[in-house]
Amino acid sequence: MDIIKSGKPGDKGIRRIVKATKYSIQGMKAAIRHEAAVRQELALLIVLTPICLLLEVSNIEKVLMISSLFIVLITELLNSAVEAVVDRVGTGYHELSGRAKDIGSAAVFVALANAALVWGIILL
Repeated sequence: MDIIKSGKPGDKGIRRIVKATKYSIQGMKAAIRHEAAVRQELALLIVLTPICLLLEVSNIEKVLMISSLFIVLITELLNSAVEAVVDRVGTGYHELSGRAKDIGSAAVFVALANAALVWGIILL
């Protein structure tokens, strides 16, 4: 069975890093292809990053602003992974499945609120 794609147990060093990078790229492609929220938040990152770099704020503030956008995307990727696993387990409603999805959604909301707060404090 090909459930875990971690390569051979003996993979080490550069070979492991190359394989891990390949799987990460596959994961990002899958998220972009199948998850509208990932596409939206990636677009937000792509649009706001160059704008941020043009603003007359300190380098530390730029780092905070851009990092807050990456946190949103990271959180959405994790939320999408949780949702995919829950959906894979079954289509019927289960309280724990609903709770897992709601908590993942709450995490994305908190990340978005954090980004809004960081950008708001710096720009206002």
